[in-house]
Amino acid sequence: MPRGVIDYAALAGPEAQALRAKAPDGALPFDIRRIGHVVLYVADLERAVDFYTRVLGFRVSDVYPDTMMDGGMVFMRCNADHHGVALVGAGAPPGERAGMHHMAFEVATVDEVLKARAWLEANGVGILFEGRRRAGAQVAVEFRDPDGHWLEIYWGLDKVPEGPDGPAGADGPGEKPAIRPPGEWREVFSLEDALDDAPPGQDTTLADPSLRRDRGIGRP
Repeated sequence: MPRGVIDYAALAGPEAQALRAKAPDGALPFDIRRIGHVVLYVADLERAVDFYTRVLGFRVSDVYPDTMMDGGMVFMRCNADHHGVALVGAGAPPGERAGMHHMAFEVATVDEVLKARAWLEANGVGILFEGRRRAGAQVAVEFRDPDGHWLEIYWGLDKVPEGPDGPAGADGPGEKPAIRPPGEWREVFSLEDALDDAPPGQDTTLADPSLRRDRGIGRP
């Protein structure tokens, strides 16, 4: 069909209508409120950071050298969130590993991350990571969708406080935003450890403590 043509018959057809009818099957125990951040593989990290800063106006929050992340990693923000885009150097020729590393969805409470873990497992979704990584300080569970895309549900991503020159990170000459220093980073591999070993300033008190799991008890 030529570009620009609207196929009214197909839009009203059973396949399109069946897709439109897809909806959550009842109330979920958590509520994704927005796409929080996207992490992308890039072929040339310096070139990509130059583009996102100089052309699109993003600001750098944190950097991992390749001793901490294969190819290096740069966390970038366009608002108060510690990162809305992060870039991972692929260490390969252009195009060979360009694409998505993972996409993350934000929930409003830390309780919802624990509820999401249980819900995913109940629906046969394997948990690939749970706990807390380093920069950004969010509490998260990570998993794959049916096509293999790596996804994350998280709470508690650091905010970069607003400065005198405007929104968070609008770093004017001489301005240094208050970003959590590496000495306050935490990396743990269970949600319970993430609750118990929170970085300074983050309150991980559960509204429902029964969501915790006993130490040493694995996932089903």
